Amino acid sequence: MVRTKQSIPYWRCALSAVALMCVFSVKAQPVNSAIIDPNLWLEEVQGDKALTWVRERNAVSTALLQAQPVFADNRAKVLGVLNNRDQIPGVTRRGEYLYNFWRDAKNPRGLWRRTYLEEYRKVLPKWDVLLDLDALGKAENENWVWGGFDCLAPDYNRCLILVSRGGADAKVTREFDIAKREFVKDGFNLPEAKSQLDWVDINTVYVGTDFGPGSMTRSGYARIIKRWKRGTSISEAQFVYEAKESDVAAFATVDKTPNFERTIFGRSADFYNTEINVLVDGKLVKIDKPSDASLSWQREWAFLLLKSDFKVAERTYKSGSLLAIKFDALMRGERSFEVLFEPTATRSLSRSGPTTTRDFLLLNILDNVSGRIEELQYLGGKWQRREVKAPSPGALGAVGMHDPFVKDDPLANHYSMSYLDFLTPASMYLSKAGIDERELLKRNPTFFDGTGMRAEQRFATSKDGTQVPYFVVYPKGVKTDGTNPTVLYGYGGFQISMTPFYSGGWGTTWLQRGGVFVVANIRGGGEFGPTWHQSAIKQNKQKSYDDFAAVAEDLIKAGITKPQHLGIMGGSNGGLLVGAVMVQRPELFGAVVCSVPLLDMQRYHKLLAGNSWMAEYGNPEKADEWAYISQYSPYHNVKKGVKYPKVLFATSTRDDRVHPGHARKMAARMLEQGHDVLYFENIEGGHGGASNNEQLANLVALENTFLWVSLGGL
Repeated sequence: MVRTKQSIPYWRCALSAVALMCVFSVKAQPVNSAIIDPNLWLEEVQGDKALTWVRERNAVSTALLQAQPVFADNRAKVLGVLNNRDQIPGVTRRGEYLYNFWRDAKNPRGLWRRTYLEEYRKVLPKWDVLLDLDALGKAENENWVWGGFDCLAPDYNRCLILVSRGGADAKVTREFDIAKREFVKDGFNLPEAKSQLDWVDINTVYVGTDFGPGSMTRSGYARIIKRWKRGTSISEAQFVYEAKESDVAAFATVDKTPNFERTIFGRSADFYNTEINVLVDGKLVKIDKPSDASLSWQREWAFLLLKSDFKVAERTYKSGSLLAIKFDALMRGERSFEVLFEPTATRSLSRSGPTTTRDFLLLNILDNVSGRIEELQYLGGKWQRREVKAPSPGALGAVGMHDPFVKDDPLANHYSMSYLDFLTPASMYLSKAGIDERELLKRNPTFFDGTGMRAEQRFATSKDGTQVPYFVVYPKGVKTDGTNPTVLYGYGGFQISMTPFYSGGWGTTWLQRGGVFVVANIRGGGEFGPTWHQSAIKQNKQKSYDDFAAVAEDLIKAGITKPQHLGIMGGSNGGLLVGAVMVQRPELFGAVVCSVPLLDMQRYHKLLAGNSWMAEYGNPEKADEWAYISQYSPYHNVKKGVKYPKVLFATSTRDDRVHPGHARKMAARMLEQGHDVLYFENIEGGHGGASNNEQLANLVALENTFLWVSLGGL
């Protein structure tokens, strides 16, 4: 909850939300051999012609789906879940306060607010509202969407507030004075950009932003870091550090932990490799570490989370391991690592790495895709550990609550622990490391009656013999006669794990109506650590699609559903997943929801943040890499005369991460070829597809109605 350690920024593709050694053979073909694209005009995000096309398609889709009997009920149920005032307010600790951002029916844009722990314990806490985003948007005639905050320790009175227009990744930065409840007129304020700032002191920040030509990377992030003094213009900021234009981004982070102050500058060479430098006596000293290892630190300790095997002298540390070493020893070039975690065939560490209290290290572990927590403490010259007793299987997470700036911090070794599963709403506990002390703070409402429902983990056999786990959530009274409307959801990229989750929306609009819900844990994700991920990138990406198809085949073989009743759904990289599988295996499915997707894999690296993902997919400008990308790129493989399942493409005009042109062009091509296609583009929403609860409820209702009707639910 509080930033008691610093970790290096991780440039992500996804929201939302998720062992491969067989390289499939393809014949290399010239990069320019792909068909000429007649739909490039749809890449003009705000072009009049493109937006006219969008509005026409939106009108067709909304008219058809909103006329369905279940739409209004779906929308009302989802909106009721989103606006429910009894849900757990997620909090971040800063000093004496717990901070929260909250949306509901009365406050659709949201409130930034805070309260004390004692007040938070109450059923109806009293909140101190710091900023009303609805009022701000009305006063400034802007559709502001909350983007986060960063307050300066130790008093946390001055904060950097991030807001965006319509939910985009590019954000406006404003300095805010909490005591006065107002923005600082001549403060550290930046126009809309993909910026980053971190406090040095009350009068100084490190800033990376769009300083003008040449200051941004090809991926659209800051390339240059400068030191900006209060009272000066941004043009006067002093140059400190720069990344390469081909890098993803440059970054700076300042750790103010008393007696362990550190300032870090670095660059992300690609999505998985970083260079990190520590500012020592005015000079930058590069840390000698594997470039793909994630570095984090807490007080005197440094931690390396390995993404590949790491050989030191005669010893090789296994990919997915967590290593500990004293920070100063690491800086001196020593290699006296201690292994705090080593993966097994079924156990892996969360890709975000460890979290901390003052005296403990907390490990969030996945064991066969179920959550575990281990507490580690350095005592008597060695690390001691204990596993926390908690329900299983389900999703379990721990976040430390210690604030090093609070004198004699009463929460020094406390952490919040959350638990949920497919049929159990989230519970939030206040736990104390080292002892079995746990206080239930909050519990989410139960949105649907789970009596008679059940969830199970199954395994499918992929094309190359790999066992692929997946979860099935069954409605009450289900029969394995192949008639169940079933949704199969997947992601399969960027080492993102698809763990169990509780969804009031899916529960009320799908499970209670008799539908089956399935989540696939395919390769490319992080369910079994870096190896599970890395075995399905670049030339091996096809294995993600083979895994997903194998799960579909297993559902059909088991009698849970049939192709005409089986729908698939995914967003972002998951949109690419369902787009590719739809084109490759159309006979397996009856309907597809493809959200904020990548689909044109010949041009993805030229569109918005796409350049940053070449470590995942490859570079289509290289003939040998385009050879394998071209085999699965949905936009280049969809054909006229093939019977594809019904498909709904959904995206957002304000998505400045995955370009809306992907969905637009794919829909246009399929319509030209005579396929059954619906299209919906929300004008706001960014990569999440919606910027407030009303928009999100409408989007979810459109998607769930489309699936229910298309899969024979009526």
